[in-house]
Amino acid sequence: MQNQAYSFLIFILNGLLLGILFDIFRILRKSFKTPDFVTYIEDIFFWILSGIILLYSIFKFNNGELRLYVFMGILIGISIYMLIFSKIFISVSTYIIKVLKKTFHILIFIPISFIIKVIKKVIFKPIVLLCINVGKLTKRIHFNKKISFKKKSDISSQ
Repeated sequence: MQNQAYSFLIFILNGLLLGILFDIFRILRKSFKTPDFVTYIEDIFFWILSGIILLYSIFKFNNGELRLYVFMGILIGISIYMLIFSKIFISVSTYIIKVLKKTFHILIFIPISFIIKVIKKVIFKPIVLLCINVGKLTKRIHFNKKISFKKKSDISSQ
């Protein structure tokens, strides 16, 4: 009887763990917009991970036996988590992710965009101007050669 009570508590904890895992996927969907295909892959990954956790727990703590208290413990754990902790966990986690995204943006994207602007002004703009001027110069040289040939032919015909 004591072993069954211990297993029951273990499976309540498994239910809590599955609730946390489920909310992690929900948080990721709220925080990062992904295409439907990625969502399907995330769902498959969630169910595989949940199955691995439950199978490991069933074999480790209950010698592979499926009993009613196993399913009741999982359901009670998930219910406790969803009713009491889920909203808090989601709101705190989404806030932390928003702060991290803003910090990452400030620390990484803004300096990189500044460096790219400087590189464009210092390196690419002179190269573009050089290419434009070389193009104009070659057109002038080519135009001048045509004019000079016409003048020589005009001189020889007289």
